[in-house]
Amino acid sequence: MQYEFRTDIGKRRSVNEDSAAVYELQGGPVLAIIADGMGGHRGGELASSTAVQSIGEQFKSIENPHAMDEQSWSSWLEQVITHTNLSIYEMAEEDEQYKGMGTTLDAVIIFESSCIISHTGDSRVYKITETELQQITRDHSFVNALLDSGEITEEEAAVHPQRNWIMRAIGTEKTIELDFYSIHFEEGAYLLICTDGLSNKIENEKMKEVVMSEVSLSQKVEQLIDLANDMGGEDNITVILVGPFRSEVSQH
Repeated sequence: MQYEFRTDIGKRRSVNEDSAAVYELQGGPVLAIIADGMGGHRGGELASSTAVQSIGEQFKSIENPHAMDEQSWSSWLEQVITHTNLSIYEMAEEDEQYKGMGTTLDAVIIFESSCIISHTGDSRVYKITETELQQITRDHSFVNALLDSGEITEEEAAVHPQRNWIMRAIGTEKTIELDFYSIHFEEGAYLLICTDGLSNKIENEKMKEVVMSEVSLSQKVEQLIDLANDMGGEDNITVILVGPFRSEVSQH
């Protein structure tokens, strides 16, 4: 499985509060995680890095991954993220300087031609093919709640002053409700996971154009980050790109 990931501080921030990692298991699936921290520089950085490292370490300690089916992986994800949420919440409760810290989190377990996603916050997961860019996850944001209720339009949402307000994050409450998604990949499809430093800056059509271009995976990731910086780079920018997926071929 081919993948590239990169995080960039952007042009305006003094600290990178994003964290990302990709973990591989011998004989098992791949885990890709992206997190965008909040709650002051030290708090945001701590929350996002703690979430990524904690889940990654538990993933690497799984002894018999090929014995697990998709349902087992979903249950495992729910369990470790629930535990991580509580750990970050308790860290914030115990230390005044971290009070209110939290992080978005997209943790994706990737198989040969499918994946399962646990989603919290407003980082995003996209599936990209020759014909379309499909946003899989739904933002847990104030603006999205207004959109859903019909109070504002898509155009108003794009420039809304509270568009960065998040309604759900890892570590801000003692318990967490997680969204889960499952998707299948066609031949040649890509999986893109990113923080809002990218998705707030680049139009869907442009994103699709870069991902489907005839350059290497690392060049695609670089181009996406460069574009977001060219558009202002006000936020940290983090991208994980996986693909292209291949159809499973039976052996004769």
